[in-house]
Amino acid sequence: MCTGIRFTDTEGNMYFGRNLDWTQSYGERVVATPSSANIPAAFERDHDLAVGHTVIGMGIVVAGIPLYFDCGNDAGLAVAGLNFPQSARYAAAPLEGTTNVAAYEFPFWIARNFADLEGVREALKQTTIVAKPVNQHLPVANLHWIIGNATGSIVVECMEDGLRVWENDVDVLTNEPNFGWQRTNLRNYLTLSDVDPDGTAWGAAHLEPFGSGMGMQGIPGDYSGPARFVKAAFVNSHYPAQTGETANVTRLFRTLGSVAVPDGCAKMADGSYEKTLYTSCFSPSTMTYYRATYDDPQIRAYPLSAADISGDGPVFVPPAA
Repeated sequence: MCTGIRFTDTEGNMYFGRNLDWTQSYGERVVATPSSANIPAAFERDHDLAVGHTVIGMGIVVAGIPLYFDCGNDAGLAVAGLNFPQSARYAAAPLEGTTNVAAYEFPFWIARNFADLEGVREALKQTTIVAKPVNQHLPVANLHWIIGNATGSIVVECMEDGLRVWENDVDVLTNEPNFGWQRTNLRNYLTLSDVDPDGTAWGAAHLEPFGSGMGMQGIPGDYSGPARFVKAAFVNSHYPAQTGETANVTRLFRTLGSVAVPDGCAKMADGSYEKTLYTSCFSPSTMTYYRATYDDPQIRAYPLSAADISGDGPVFVPPAA
């Protein structure tokens, strides 16, 4: 389970973040990859940039390859992968005549090579996402992705009928079912409102609302993908626009906090529990990545300026002092 969102502030700056909900950590850390880094590609590609965008985000590094769970670049484009276990269908092998990208490298490939959504949309018309594992210890993860910048966001899904790019006018993504279903399902909640209902008469009885917040009566409160999608979409769209980095980082963490999963509520088949391992926020205007974890809820800043990106490989970013 996971939830991703994006929004812009009063000056048009984007903030992009996600909850990562899972049963175990992989030792993920904040990783920066320099623009000139020499990163092995899963497949030969003609159009990868030799000197691309600088990338920062959360992930692990395996054999010199940054495996990003979510990341953003110095052009203000960000991407996050979320669990899509039932519906994801990648190509079994590379397809000649297309740009072939392994699922594990897709976030970095996007952030390294593209500056805006228009470029991503155009490239995806001739892109094949391939089910190639990193190695024998890291199998292919079934994911879909939210990609955003200051102009909006899209969702990328590989399903039985091929690769689909959805325009994401609610700037939210969770998990199953597919984005088209989730977007349509919002119509079941048209009566939700941030305004309290008026009192009404039932014969001689006059009924008044108990207090504020009753306009949201009926919003789902469980931790399923559809429930979190509805709640995140409502909160994200109704949260007042903010000015300044601090207020907007607070907005993002509060919004994602409304759908964070506590331990003990989402039991897996093996008896373990999913929970929100971390919440992240990427601010392109300051090139800062923010993170809070389940065990350490303090929001910590990881500015790109704190990392030495003069080399040719990924580096871990220390938190601000």
